[in-house]
Amino acid sequence: QVQLVESGGGLVQPGGSLRLSCAASGSFFSIYTMGWYRQAPGKQRELVATINSGGFTNYADSVKGRFTISRDNAKNTVHLQMNSLKPEDTAVYTCNAHYAPLAYNYWGQGTQVTVSS
Repeated sequence: QVQLVESGGGLVQPGGSLRLSCAASGSFFSIYTMGWYRQAPGKQRELVATINSGGFTNYADSVKGRFTISRDNAKNTVHLQMNSLKPEDTAVYTCNAHYAPLAYNYWGQGTQVTVSS
């Protein structure tokens, strides 16, 4: 069992930056592919970025070059550095832990990010 707690959301002006963090409890954090997803009002949840156990990353086209996902296995945390934020980045951002071989899949509660002037 893995519990995920996000932090770092808030209100920011267009062009600004935010850093989201996700703290994981439980064992074997390093084996999980960690991801950030987001859901804007009236839209489906979408992938933002993932980082696997080997450190390989994947990004949605809409955030490439602006967002960076990273993980610290010693601290059981994953971060999402978001730069050059746009109003269309406004959404609830949720952390995910996934281990495909055993079909483990865990979600956090989400944190609100609002980009507005």
